[in-house]
Amino acid sequence: MDASPPRSRVRRSLTPLAAAVCAVALAGGCAGPGPAPAAAPARQGVVSRATGDLEDRYQAVIRDVLPSVVQIAAGDGLGSGIVYDDKGHIVTNAHVVGSGKTFDVSVATGEKTLKASLVSSYPEQDLAVVKLDDVPDGLRAARFGDTDAVEVGQIVLAMGSPLGLSSSVTQGIVSAVGRTVSESGSDGGTGATLADMVQTSAAINPGNSGGALVNLDSEVIGVPTLAATDPQLGGSAAPGIGFAIPVSMVRTVADQIIRYGKVTDSGRAALGITGRTVVDNEYRPAGVAIVSVVKGGGAAGAGLRSGDVITRIGEDRVTTITSLSEALAGDKPGEKVTVTYSRGDAKKTAQVTLGEV
Repeated sequence: MDASPPRSRVRRSLTPLAAAVCAVALAGGCAGPGPAPAAAPARQGVVSRATGDLEDRYQAVIRDVLPSVVQIAAGDGLGSGIVYDDKGHIVTNAHVVGSGKTFDVSVATGEKTLKASLVSSYPEQDLAVVKLDDVPDGLRAARFGDTDAVEVGQIVLAMGSPLGLSSSVTQGIVSAVGRTVSESGSDGGTGATLADMVQTSAAINPGNSGGALVNLDSEVIGVPTLAATDPQLGGSAAPGIGFAIPVSMVRTVADQIIRYGKVTDSGRAALGITGRTVVDNEYRPAGVAIVSVVKGGGAAGAGLRSGDVITRIGEDRVTTITSLSEALAGDKPGEKVTVTYSRGDAKKTAQVTLGEV
């Protein structure tokens, strides 16, 4: 699966955190034994206790959360999921379930593979909910955290089934928040543009998708979904750059699917058009041509029509359908944006009140 972070492309990988202690001995002008040598063991003891405390926290989080992370087999593919409630609902990525309707799920509470059925998939946010046909005793739902409390530098653990290795755990930090990335639609992704993503250095490999990104309070703060690839290296994985859907969006989508069987309020902004990428005389992407406008939508209300070519949303340049989606990703339905477009040889602008996807 490919995707693009703010101006690059995306897939999956890890840079582990490491701690090193360096003891430096100073010599010269100091004769005979002194207090310095005795200080080294004390310092080593402090470091050992600190390391032990961190290891204890890691192990406690793993004991708390890993039983809530499952492996999902969908056709020939494998992915991960998180137990959402005690009724057997499991949240995962839409690209994990694909077009499937039934799945084999392996849970931590037993060796027997369980059957699950699709409740609904929402590819626009790359999320889906499946439900176990029979809920086993002892199934444990995960605890979900607060997106607003996620900060750069927090230590996180990624849990899932990378490369089919079930119940695997990797670690890293929150590298950034509020990233907008776009998945490839041709490499297993849904082609969605995803806003407010959590960037992490924890490994996100094939099979991690749909699993849990967890803080040291044993709370799920995101669903690992993508990891970066470097186009200059032929699409090879870019180590230490992965992305997770924030827990606020996970809750919004999962709660609606469980309650209504579908997403009824996406919270995602739309112009109210269908469009296609157009190129200039040198065959470079140059804008999005409007194929049709939605009757009663924002673009129609602002006077845009079929044949207009959108080149900017506010200050953001628009050259492709993907860049148009990225330009709108941080906006909300009901907000107004300035759309710059060309009609024939004339350059125009319009104030468009955004609708909803």
